[in-house]
Amino acid sequence: MFCDQCGSQLDVSQSFCNRCGKEVKGPVSFAAPRPGRVAAHIRLLGILWLALSAVEAVGGVVAIILANSIFSDLGPRGIPLFLHPLMTGVGIFSLAKAVGGFVTGWGLLNRQPWARPLAIALGVISLFFHIPFGTALGIYTLWVLLPAHSEEEYEKFQRVGAA
Repeated sequence: MFCDQCGSQLDVSQSFCNRCGKEVKGPVSFAAPRPGRVAAHIRLLGILWLALSAVEAVGGVVAIILANSIFSDLGPRGIPLFLHPLMTGVGIFSLAKAVGGFVTGWGLLNRQPWARPLAIALGVISLFFHIPFGTALGIYTLWVLLPAHSEEEYEKFQRVGAA
């Protein structure tokens, strides 16, 4: 145990510090420092990116299957021809977003230096293209990673994880 005024070592049975005379009012416990905002939220953010990407991948695969079955030339008559390329494009875009989200989630969980800017970029994209869950995740991502001090904290957090 140490005196919180001068830092000298104390016995457990001492009532006063021998060096400065300050009264010791009981055992002093040293708590671990509170993690910063980035450190507290980065794991959850990575997991949420992986989960949203899994949902996005399923939606992309379903869109491509529908485009090649119902909305193809072999499908029922009366279906407009523009729906096949439209649904295929939507499916490919969804799969591309899912791959980006999987990479982002993995990078955040493994504290990669490129994961923060990628998460910010995908967070902005998700604000508009995956309502309502992507919008919520985009807001959460920007809240955690966008402030100026978050970059410094993420770099420190990354160095600690690499060590």
